[in-house]
Amino acid sequence: MGTRDTKRLGAESGFTLIEILVVILIVGILAAIAIPSFLSQKGKASDASSKSQVRSAETSAEAYSTEHSGEYTGLDLKELQKLEPTLSQVTGSKLSVGTVTASGYEVTSETVATKSKFTIKRLGSGAIERSCEPAGAGGCPASGKW
Repeated sequence: MGTRDTKRLGAESGFTLIEILVVILIVGILAAIAIPSFLSQKGKASDASSKSQVRSAETSAEAYSTEHSGEYTGLDLKELQKLEPTLSQVTGSKLSVGTVTASGYEVTSETVATKSKFTIKRLGSGAIERSCEPAGAGGCPASGKW
């Protein structure tokens, strides 16, 4: 009986099992690093869309006030969408109008994917407050103000 020669002949080519396992391990490590980073960026993009939506709602609320003798009474989601039709076309965010008085209002946009909320509130004094929650997550700074 002859011994089998373990050297490869020129026609025999390919990868060994160890080489394939090393490549799979490297790809797995890279995926473990890249996927969470990608998901984080996707959440931040959704939050940026919500911020943009609530800023557009703020602009529409100011336009509403201009048309109604400087008052916000009667301001609701339908009125905002009448002034700015694109507010109803944003996907991935839910816009709502909170408390409205003659001299102030509150509008909030909630990101469906991350459940982040971005709020713009005009106080009776004319000051504008921008807040977000949860603080320190996604596109919301740790201070909870943006």
